[in-house]
Amino acid sequence: MSTVNHDESFRDSIATIDEKGKRAFIHPKKPSGPFYDKRKWLSYFLLVFLLSAPFIKINGNQFLLFNVVERRFNIFSFPFWPQDFHLFVISMIIGVVGLALFTVAFGRIFCGWFCPQTIFMEMVFRRIEFWIDGDRAQQIRLAKQAWDAEKIRKRVGKWMIFFLISFIIANVFLAYLIGSDELIQFIKEGPTQNTGTLIALLIFTAVFYFIYAWFREQVCIIACPYGRMQGVLLDNKTINVAYDHVRGEGESGRGKFNKNEDRKALGKGDCIDCKVCVHVCPTGIDIRNGVQLECINCTACIDECDAIMEKVGFPKGLIRYASEDEIVKKEPFRLTTRMKGYIAVLAILVGVFIGMLFLRNEVEATVLHTPGQLFQREGHHIVNIYNYDIVNKTNQDFNNVTFKLIEPKGEIKLVGSPTAKVPKQGLAKGTFFVKILESDLEDEKVALKIEVYSNSKRIETATTNFVGPRSFN
Repeated sequence: MSTVNHDESFRDSIATIDEKGKRAFIHPKKPSGPFYDKRKWLSYFLLVFLLSAPFIKINGNQFLLFNVVERRFNIFSFPFWPQDFHLFVISMIIGVVGLALFTVAFGRIFCGWFCPQTIFMEMVFRRIEFWIDGDRAQQIRLAKQAWDAEKIRKRVGKWMIFFLISFIIANVFLAYLIGSDELIQFIKEGPTQNTGTLIALLIFTAVFYFIYAWFREQVCIIACPYGRMQGVLLDNKTINVAYDHVRGEGESGRGKFNKNEDRKALGKGDCIDCKVCVHVCPTGIDIRNGVQLECINCTACIDECDAIMEKVGFPKGLIRYASEDEIVKKEPFRLTTRMKGYIAVLAILVGVFIGMLFLRNEVEATVLHTPGQLFQREGHHIVNIYNYDIVNKTNQDFNNVTFKLIEPKGEIKLVGSPTAKVPKQGLAKGTFFVKILESDLEDEKVALKIEVYSNSKRIETATTNFVGPRSFN
């Protein structure tokens, strides 16, 4: 995308690192305005959702669960087992394609409005910082101030609150990973009974504290790969938080505001170079330089610029949501061929995903030949040993589970109890023997069809192979 600033040197450095390569903390002005108010209410809703999602259950399933260790995932209370990994993968692909489509159309708006990192940073930690340290000027003064009683009190108080909130976030994060029931049980048992969990919890706390107390907006600028995607996803038709350089620069460039002057006659643009848009930016950029990787589309500059324009009697919208083509060519937003392509791919993926959901089995039985075991002879019979796994994805227990050999004729005998039990949302494992008359075997390897029953109701059908001798009667 084109930019009014032909000097691209600003792209060679970032605001969070000074000329000596040391960390330079950004002290943004406290934002206010209509967009910020909308972001606050949306952020409060998302904060409640993020903090409560692992503790909400529907039909006994945790609303969101990402248990990597046990390979169990719940998305909106829909459980994904290891056997459903293909469904989980396609759901992630749908998310990536959807995000790419959203970015092509509306830029990095996800970062400023929906990203958990931004929500916690700007609506929790930053607001606490404004409450304790004050606004931009007071924060800058405090940073340069000697370590007197006031600075020590404010710094220690802020760090303690940051650590406490980081500890709460770490607990919620752990609930996403191991399940809320497990976390609550660990809390009831106490830290002495769960030293490993406590260590993991403290590590998570330290990571979140480091991010929000020191690393901060550098997550968006340096660490997050999504910002790098903009280079290949954005174009001149993408709607971004953009500075109207045509209107703002005029013929002779921007200039300070002087009352009663005729700016049009002087060729000046509407930008009065007050730099408020720079001071309010949480990533420290100058939006007037054009689209930049660091911009998270938070709209803080829009609110501040509109307020200034209103004060000096100029029309609002010098900084607004707009595409480069809208600013330069006055072209309205419309779907491009690339957007339509993304929409088509997304529609196909969603259709495939829905179809797979309808074809998904609620019970899956896997029967495998016991490793290292060949066949055995018992009189005129050949015997094979099998291990079985039954996954119950429903919310009801399956009792009195039995197996019936359908093809060929034969007998199945479970090891131990004559029946099995598969708990709801659980897994049952066991071993059984399959006995077939040697005279009924037509080949050294025969396909078996086995039906699984619970209280005389068929719940699943499994297939496997039966191994016999090379010669037959």
